[in-house]
Amino acid sequence: MGPLSGLKVVEVAGIGPGPFCAMMLADMGADVIRVDRAGAVRGGDPDAPPADVLNRGRRSIGVDLKNPEGVETVLALVEQADALIEGFRPGVAERLGIGPDECRARNPKLVYGRMTGWGQSGPYAHTAGHDINYIALAGALEPIGRAGGAPVPPLNLVGDFGGGGLMLAFGVVCALLEAQRTGEGQVVDAAMVDGAAVLMTMFHAFTAMGIWNPERGTNMLDSGAHFYDVYETADGKYVSIGSIEPQFYAELLRLTGLTDEADFAAQQDRSRWPQLKERLTEVFRTKTRDEWCEIMEGTDVCFAPVLSIAEAPQHPHNVERGTFVEVAGITQPAPAPRFSRTEAEIQRPPSHAGQHTDEVLGELGLDADRIAALREAGAIA
Repeated sequence: MGPLSGLKVVEVAGIGPGPFCAMMLADMGADVIRVDRAGAVRGGDPDAPPADVLNRGRRSIGVDLKNPEGVETVLALVEQADALIEGFRPGVAERLGIGPDECRARNPKLVYGRMTGWGQSGPYAHTAGHDINYIALAGALEPIGRAGGAPVPPLNLVGDFGGGGLMLAFGVVCALLEAQRTGEGQVVDAAMVDGAAVLMTMFHAFTAMGIWNPERGTNMLDSGAHFYDVYETADGKYVSIGSIEPQFYAELLRLTGLTDEADFAAQQDRSRWPQLKERLTEVFRTKTRDEWCEIMEGTDVCFAPVLSIAEAPQHPHNVERGTFVEVAGITQPAPAPRFSRTEAEIQRPPSHAGQHTDEVLGELGLDADRIAALREAGAIA
């Protein structure tokens, strides 16, 4: 049983960071009930779960939140829950009747987690946006990219997932710990722009220390340095090098046969970085990725092959650690982090929308006639 076993969470269905937060909580053992829109319920074979593994680990009920009885159904769930998470624009949950005041009136100990891009306040709060916009405003997008090029969006990892879903999960668990001590819940305002800004803390420190060049692609960690970059190999694949410390850098030179080339001796001479990178580019193109793996794996170069999504689950290190698992025929990342005693696990594959409506409402104490009446009224599906 995971470390959050025994906790109950209501997830009002959304996209991206909200579901990722719910997945993290479910992976850690929480009983997460996903409230899907009644209109999204299409049936579906429980033995053929959907492929969207971001929705793994939860049960689903279908509810019409524009129906007063549907709203009452969610509030009944809230009465027995420890937390609720939602990802509407500011004010939408309040207009639906499931905002923090309504929910905490039913359950004062409830932690109410809110996931937005811009936050619950501020000039941008009510405008649309996506990951790229949030990390742009946070100052996290501008530094990413190569010298002379435009900023490069780092997938949607920094805003949606690192600065969004993970921050919300952290905030919810923090608030749950506090609620256990005080008996009172609170609202968690998790904004992706805030979270992305927090992820940039080290670079603000580097700037204050005078060791970060504002010109993109000229610093040690942003592809400026020859000893911290990716290099193409003879077969068109890539390897990653992170030989920052002098002893690791010495290993890099030894294994590439460059120890005796005098230009490489001044590792931190930034004026030489472009020239040294060209030389390393030539060297790495002389062998295939697998050949470089034979030479560098198991050494202190700080090396790893650059693997594709399909390749990563097959690498021996990931296989031994069980970093990826297969559930319902789909290979996917295993829960993280690891625990020595309360082992986290994927509780179930993704559910079809509304798949567990009767089961969940039965646990609330509603009998078959009442559930049938709610369905007839269009409050649930």
